[in-house]
Parts: sequence; C-alpha cells; structure tokens
Amino acid sequence: MENNFPQPKRAMVVTAHPDDTEFGAAGIVALWAAQGTEVTYVIVTDGSKGSSDSSMTPEKLTKLRKNEQTAAANILGVKNIVFLGMPDGEVRNDYNLREKVVREIRKYKPEVLITHDPTTRIFRNSYLNHTDHRVVGDTVLDAVFPLARDRMNFSEHEADGLEPHAVTDIFLMFTSEPNYWVDISTTIDKKIKALQKHESQVGDPVKLSERILQRAAERAEHVSFMYAETFRRVRLPR
Repeated sequence: MENNFPQPKRAMVVTAHPDDTEFGAAGIVALWAAQGTEVTYVIVTDGSKGSSDSSMTPEKLTKLRKNEQTAAANILGVKNIVFLGMPDGEVRNDYNLREKVVREIRKYKPEVLITHDPTTRIFRNSYLNHTDHRVVGDTVLDAVFPLARDRMNFSEHEADGLEPHAVTDIFLMFTSEPNYWVDISTTIDKKIKALQKHESQVGDPVKLSERILQRAAERAEHVSFMYAETFRRVRLPR
C-alpha cells in the first residue's frame, strides 16, 4: 500500500456498466469495506447492450446484469447500490445526468470517489476505451467540481434535504497515467469471486481467474506487492 492510503467513512464508485467496478477497483473496495467504510455503487447504464448471444434481449440482459452486479457487490461488502438505468451505449454528459450524479453525491456524501479516467482513449495500445466509460468519467468530474460543492447548482436539492458536498479525494481507474498503487494481495480472491458473478460477461471462470491474477501481478511490477490495482489519484483542496 502506498503512503497516505485513505480510511474513509464513506466512499462512492460511479461507473458506466455493471462489472466495471469489479474489473477496475474491486480490490480497494473490499479493503475499505473490511475496514468499515460505507461503500456506495452508482451504476449509470442498464448494461443492456453487452452481449453477443443471439437469443438475448435487452430486457432480459438488463435484469440479469442487475442481479449479477448485486451479487458481486455483496461479496465485496458494498452497502448501497444505485442503478440509474440510462440506456447502454447512449450516455451523454448532459444536464440530466449531471443532476443525477450530483444528487447521489449529496445524498451519500463520499469522502473518496472512484470513477473512470475520461482522458483514457486507448489503453496499453490494446484496448479502445468504451465511449460510456469516457463520458461517465467526464460527467462525474464535472459533478464533483464544481456542481456538487456549490450551493446554487441544482438548488432544488435543498428542498429534499440534500446539502452541498465537497469530494476531496478521487481515484481514476482504467488510467494510462497511474500515480497510485494499492496492495490488493489480501483481497484478490474477493475480486475474482465478485467478477465471477458477472457470468454473462466474463466467460470461463478459470481463464478469468488466470487473467486477473496476471494483470494484478503486472500492475505490481514496480512496487513491492504481489498484486496491485493502479489509479490516477487526484487530491482536491479541502
């Protein structure tokens, strides 16, 4: 674990699709949950396009992926899950989505927030980052600063008892510019078990386990851990 590892009372993870958190941040989520952190997931899309199965329908897949995400989150110790239900593949950084994300930030008041790095277009020269990932990352950063912090943004929230809230610690996952490594050697098994709950997405569980172990070991190559998750950490002034 790098120095200054946060021990938040409340943390939030905002991602585009069911399974994004498990791939990018399940290890750190499990660490926090084990320490008593109240972790909240906000899943932006319904995941209704993520299948090549010719017999699958969007309605069936939406329900299936919601159940898979709930089961995965339970393994990690996540306290709250919010499904915003936006159409998969159609996310826009617009007023409507910004309001929804700001509302959840003000409701759950996370000290630390994890989301996608919106600047990652091509990852390791082998992966084209999904449009939804980039748009959600952009939207969340806009929501954190300045929208959730400043009272006159979405002032209608006050009628619902939601006060402005300042997030001061951000972890960006799936980043090409990591500056923070987290030791997940004690939680790698939970990460794999949680990912295996996403049966509609991950294929053979043995190959999945091998792939996750390999990737986590590669991310730990430059630090003294067996397995790591990497993030671009952004610390804002309090």
